[in-house]
Amino acid sequence: MPMPALLPPALPALLALLAAFALLAAFASPLVYAERNAADPARAAPPSPMTATAAADKFDEVIATPELLNKLRAGGYALYLRHGTTNNAIGDRVPMVDLNDCSTQRPLTDEGRQLMVKVGKALRKARIPIGELRVSPMCRARESAAAAFPAISAVVDPQLMYVSNFTDAEKAPIIANTRLRLSAPVPAGSNRLLLAHAPNLMELMGYFPKEGTLVIFRPRGDGQHADYLGSVPAQRWDALLQAMRP
Repeated sequence: MPMPALLPPALPALLALLAAFALLAAFASPLVYAERNAADPARAAPPSPMTATAAADKFDEVIATPELLNKLRAGGYALYLRHGTTNNAIGDRVPMVDLNDCSTQRPLTDEGRQLMVKVGKALRKARIPIGELRVSPMCRARESAAAAFPAISAVVDPQLMYVSNFTDAEKAPIIANTRLRLSAPVPAGSNRLLLAHAPNLMELMGYFPKEGTLVIFRPRGDGQHADYLGSVPAQRWDALLQAMRP
């Protein structure tokens, strides 16, 4: 009986090399997808924040356009707003933070309070309707909401709590709630706004927005997924308002 033909000596090494390249491509493909979307948004929808895994230095912040802000007037979007500027020299008194005692928490500064007044006025001038306002129970978030939206009754949501000092188990329900609120349907004619913290969004999508930044999402309506569309850093509002449709 004839013996089966032997593989050429170099072929096994070549096959192993090809397999390694295939494995590398499989792991790299999500990052390539995100980079392509950032480079050319017209080619594909923005990546979902619920599946983003890039580190903070890999996240591509997209500055919102006047056209996007015009669309918010019709409602149906989910917005995430980080609180105003705080005094980083005074940290949260972990693990003795008392939600009813602001002296145990990193405080909002006068500058931060004025920043949120400006952001709130900009949203109203842009005629972007807020139908639901949910706020972290931390003082800096509640005070930011009061400064920005004095005429709106906010819902204080314990599941928007600052997660930076929490264990993974403690973070899980808060991140799940944030995911839900950003991806659940929003009625036409209004928008849902969450006012909370940067580390929470970092846990969810690898994005650490600056204080006072508004982050815009399009919910997919399934309670799990939403599309990140763009951000408005506080200092960008004046230029964007000038360029918006009357």
